[in-house]
Amino acid sequence: MAKIKVAINGYGRIGRDLHRQILEID
Repeated sequence: MAKIKVAINGYGRIGRDLHRQILEID
């Protein structure tokens, strides 16, 4: 979960898409 937050904060818009992918994988 921490990595997801870091991804959102670090990548912004890209982190949003990454967040969805990670949620599906996780």
